[in-house]
Amino acid sequence: MRELILKMSMSLDGFVAGIDGEMKWVFSGDQEAIAWSVKTVSDASLHIMGSRSFQNMAAFWQTSTLAFAPPMNQIPKAVFSRQGPAILKVAGVTKDTQPNGESAQSGEPQPGAESWGEAYVAGGDLADEIARLKSRDGKPIIAHGGATFARSLIAQDLVDRYVLLVHPVVLGKGLPIFSDVAPQRRLGLVGSTAFPGGRDGADLSAGVATSPSGSTRF
Repeated sequence: MRELILKMSMSLDGFVAGIDGEMKWVFSGDQEAIAWSVKTVSDASLHIMGSRSFQNMAAFWQTSTLAFAPPMNQIPKAVFSRQGPAILKVAGVTKDTQPNGESAQSGEPQPGAESWGEAYVAGGDLADEIARLKSRDGKPIIAHGGATFARSLIAQDLVDRYVLLVHPVVLGKGLPIFSDVAPQRRLGLVGSTAFPGGRDGADLSAGVATSPSGSTRF
């Protein structure tokens, strides 16, 4: 049986994006943090996401030259959407750039790019679909945002492990992912790693934790 990992970047005050979805603060350029994240997303048998994230990621990663491109393209995907197979007709590639202004696109499909058009479309009840995906053997399932999809997974207690990259930035307001949790849910820290490339001398950090029952980890 596969476990479900929710991997998200988060501000110090608990937001995964600005109020309008702004996320430039996520790109720290810290090579240790990047290597840690690439290793994390590579150790998966399936990547899952909501429909908006799927469309954005599919359009970007197919021709990306970033270090995350191989695992994002070559590992199978599942998209949670009520649109049915139509969601697989994603937009063309974007002409995006890395935070330093260099091109992040090759202009050509990268190995595994075709997997975006072959993604499993999960259109049923969220809990039922997650249970079906978890029932198979293999490496973990990694869930990506956006905030709405992550919030739904958390609210229904479907996440087995939380892997959060906490950035040394305070947004003041933004998009939370734990706002729908009720009643209170206690988590226990399993481990953490600090990276040197935080802003203004502060460290980026990543954490993994477990609940007292051992069923949920952060």
